[in-house]
Amino acid sequence: MSDILLHLLPHIVSSLLYAALGIHFWHTRWRETDQPLVTLPMQSWERAAIFGALMVQGLGLYEGLFSAGGMRFSFSFALSLMLWLAVLIYWLESFRSRMDGLQPMVLPLAALSAAAPAVFPQLRVVAHAGAWGFQLHFLTAMLAYSLFTLSALHAVFMGFAERKLHQRAVTRSLGSLPPLLTMEALLFRMIFIAFCLLTVALVSGVMFSEAIFGKAVVFDHKTLFAFASWAIFAALLVGRRVYGWRGRIALRWTLAGFMVLLLAYMGSRFVAEVLLGRL
Repeated sequence: MSDILLHLLPHIVSSLLYAALGIHFWHTRWRETDQPLVTLPMQSWERAAIFGALMVQGLGLYEGLFSAGGMRFSFSFALSLMLWLAVLIYWLESFRSRMDGLQPMVLPLAALSAAAPAVFPQLRVVAHAGAWGFQLHFLTAMLAYSLFTLSALHAVFMGFAERKLHQRAVTRSLGSLPPLLTMEALLFRMIFIAFCLLTVALVSGVMFSEAIFGKAVVFDHKTLFAFASWAIFAALLVGRRVYGWRGRIALRWTLAGFMVLLLAYMGSRFVAEVLLGRL
């Protein structure tokens, strides 16, 4: 019993840290007060606190995925890893652009995802994890999923900011956000990188499927959803380049592509592991 609690402790601690930081950023950046609107840049101790939460969660993820001599995985760990990478990317981006106003949105989601392995601790052993083709496929796929997750969150943030601007509602939360053009440039930068990673993941999956799994790639619902998502993001990037898509059109395509991609893995694993109890 004590060993189980020890394994779950990093997930619980990181979830509480994210939740506390989310409340802090909401209180200092979003909560409306009678004080004049003053931009408060991210403080050094805030960056250090987020980094500490990332380290604790990363330790828990590594312990759960690789401590048994091999590799294990599950729906809950996939969700936790995706948001861990998303928070890490935001943390790194905070050294380049103002990200403090976005933290009240991303940190609560990170708190929920960090707690997922403690709520659903089941893990399944991943076969062929030692093959370099599989490692290339897995790494690029997870990085792509994480970047697309962050892109979808970013699209929601942009929609929130755009709606407030159209309503001419100058609030503290709106004043803490980066300019819309900065957010839009970051969105498409993330989408382009994620699209390249997803392309590598799909190509490597097709090329190494027979070498790793002993059979050609199977075009099941997971594969079809992944290719459908790739097509949606390809159309978005072409539309941006050729037709100058931006604003609500870009946000809708981003969210549509993300939802299809989410169904490709997360949906099938959630149904299999959580609803059906299959590992």
